[in-house]
Amino acid sequence: MKFKLTFISCICLFSLGFNSKAQDFHLSMYDAAPLFLNPALTGVVEGSWRIHGQYRTQWKAVNFKPYQTALISFDAPYKKWGFGGQVVNYRAGIGNYNVLQGIGSAAYTLSLDKKEANIISFGIQGGLTQKYVEHQLHTFDNQYSSSNGGSFDNSLDNGESFGGQSFVIPELNAGILYYHAKQQSRINPFIGVSIFNLLRPNESWYGVTNKLPIRYYAHLGTRINITESLYLIPKALYMRQENFSEFTLATDLGIYLKKNELYILGGLIYRAADAAVLSIGLKKDGYVTKLAYDFNLSTLTAASTGRGGFELSFTYMHQKKDKQTVKICPRL
Repeated sequence: MKFKLTFISCICLFSLGFNSKAQDFHLSMYDAAPLFLNPALTGVVEGSWRIHGQYRTQWKAVNFKPYQTALISFDAPYKKWGFGGQVVNYRAGIGNYNVLQGIGSAAYTLSLDKKEANIISFGIQGGLTQKYVEHQLHTFDNQYSSSNGGSFDNSLDNGESFGGQSFVIPELNAGILYYHAKQQSRINPFIGVSIFNLLRPNESWYGVTNKLPIRYYAHLGTRINITESLYLIPKALYMRQENFSEFTLATDLGIYLKKNELYILGGLIYRAADAAVLSIGLKKDGYVTKLAYDFNLSTLTAASTGRGGFELSFTYMHQKKDKQTVKICPRL
């Protein structure tokens, strides 16, 4: 089976249409979207509820239809529980490859001491994912016509037998998180593990066996309160899915401007052998907004000339009146 496809279309179809394996989509500002990172973060919020939106575009430098990722989530705490939901949409390629996912999320928190400074949270997610592609937009080698100087004619029979343009698969994820919730401490560590695609559903447009690999996340870090107006959050993420792995090191910086009651945010992310990412942002009251840009450092640098993609995130946390009773993860 031979295709004449764009770079992104090849990735989409070859990773999902045959027996080969590939990684899921990801975000550079991975912990800006809490439910995307770890189900155990559901309801772990400095407020009575939280709404989050995130948008990412990448590979525009090498493809006229780049990856586009859009995400929106909502979650809220209720006593020792947290409840929420998330909708994610991915789109890429000349064949309009699209993934739409909707999940519900729940978490339960436990205090490990009487002062409620050390917290452990368990989370679970479940939902559905729809995958869709317009395969008739692609061109195949047997659709090449030598007339008029040579071209591809989509009206010619491509000789392929697709089982359909879309399918729906179940989604089940789980996670666990530990964090030190006493914000007045000099150091507030956190560590979490999350597992995605636990059901390993079959996904194929050809009716072959093609199990979706389980994806594993391990993330850790600590908030370091250097002064009352300055903090650092060094952190790390390791992701593995089948034979693919990813290692990320990052540092967040927050500077509090007392006069304006505003945080200036900055960040540096390094994804090993892949990209360097710079981020800037603002935090005021319950509003947090961040903008990041990826500088490509992978073997595709010759084609991309270092250009990666933009990513934008926005979070609103509705504040509680008595903030002293709120136990939050220091990474936020």
